[in-house]
Order: sequence, then C-alpha cells, then structure tokens
Amino acid sequence: MAIETFERSEIKFLLSGKQYSDLKELLPKYMEFDPYCKDDKTYGIYNIYYDTDNDELIRKSIEKPYYKEKVRLRSYMSPAMPEDKVFLEIKKKIGGIVNKRRVVMTLEEAEQYINYGIHPPDNGKYLRQQVLKELDVIFQRYKLFPKQYISYERAAYFGKECKDFRLTFDKNITARRYDLTLAKESYGEQLIPEDHRLMEVKISDSMPVWLAEQLAALKIYKISFSKYGTAYKNEMLRNLSKRSIMSYV
Repeated sequence: MAIETFERSEIKFLLSGKQYSDLKELLPKYMEFDPYCKDDKTYGIYNIYYDTDNDELIRKSIEKPYYKEKVRLRSYMSPAMPEDKVFLEIKKKIGGIVNKRRVVMTLEEAEQYINYGIHPPDNGKYLRQQVLKELDVIFQRYKLFPKQYISYERAAYFGKECKDFRLTFDKNITARRYDLTLAKESYGEQLIPEDHRLMEVKISDSMPVWLAEQLAALKIYKISFSKYGTAYKNEMLRNLSKRSIMSYV
C-alpha cells in the first residue's frame, strides 16, 4: 500500500454472488492473496473525493473524455485518527491508462494542507516534493472542496507468475455527500447489491488467457463503473425527483 506512483490499465466487471463464488474457486491455481488478505480476509478503503463547487471534475469524468483526473484522500483506517497515515492522491486516466501519484502524510497534516495550504514536513524525497507541487497546482486551479465520501471492503490477489497482474473484489461500496471527513465511521447508501462484487483487473500488459476464458464461461462482461460517478448520478436523480415533486405541490 506504500507505492507512491504507478501506471496500468484497469478493467471493471460487476459479479453476482454466484459468479463471484464460481470464479473464486479457480483463483488459488493462478493467484495468491495480497498480504493484507491472507486467510480470506478483506481490508477497508475509505476515501474523500475533492471537486469544484459545481462538481466539474466528476461531470467531465462521466462524459468519458480521453483525459480525466480525480483528487482524493484515502485511509485504510476508519475512523482515522489525527496521527494515522493517509494518502493524498491524484488519479489520472489517459486513453484508458491509469496513472496514480500520491503523498503519504498523517490525517492532521493532510487537513492542514487541504484547508490552509500548509505543506507537511519535507522528508527529502524528490518524488514526494514533485507530487506536492502537482497537488498545489490542481488545488489552486480548481478551488477544490470535499464533495464525496466512498468506502468499501476489498479482497485482493496477485498473479503467481506476474506480480504486476492484480485482481480486486470490492463489496459494501458505501457513499455519502455529507459528513465529509475520514475521522467519522463508514456509513451511507450502498451502491451495489449486498451479494455482488465489483471486480477490477489491474494489468500493465494483456489479460491472462485463463482469466479471459473463465470470464467468458461464467458470462461475466466488462462494464463502465465509477464509484464516485455512480454516487454523484444517484444524488442528481434524487434531487431531480425532489424538484419534480415540489413542482406539483
């Protein structure tokens, strides 16, 4: 989890409970557990997404442009304490290739930076300073605010023959557009059915043949799914419904 920058393709699939169970039986032959998922455990991921006052970043993202970017603050603890480690990330997608750069700091340092522009202490790492400069530009250009909370439980696997090949399965994808802090516990609306899993195939090359064959056999098909985008669209639909009701009052 300490990787500060990487580049890869990410392909998403939404699995029913039965599809997940059938595919999971095949994984031990080709995959091994992420160190945080030994003994079939999952780990939590908790995020605050930042956007403009009029949600410019997510609105552009939903239009599926060639280039898009997101900024988020991520923790693996909930609720996060001021001294807990968090990751302030820039996630860009260019022509289907995902590039992620992030800076590690405490929650207290992150809030000082986001709210007041105060940089965390310099640890002497060149890459860290470069990412901070990039974050400075993005926050100043867009005037970002916390806009969306997203959390989920993840099971993750690495390929036995290729460590760059990764499979993740997310459940309990939870969203809210209030109480936008990592210092509060995970709660909100669920974005997928309880028994479903959002699977992501993360690769730097091509998908393994065995996986492509199993996806076809189990009738598991690629989808376009953004957690933040789905939560945003759900909120817009609720607001539209409220306005429609009020117009008849």
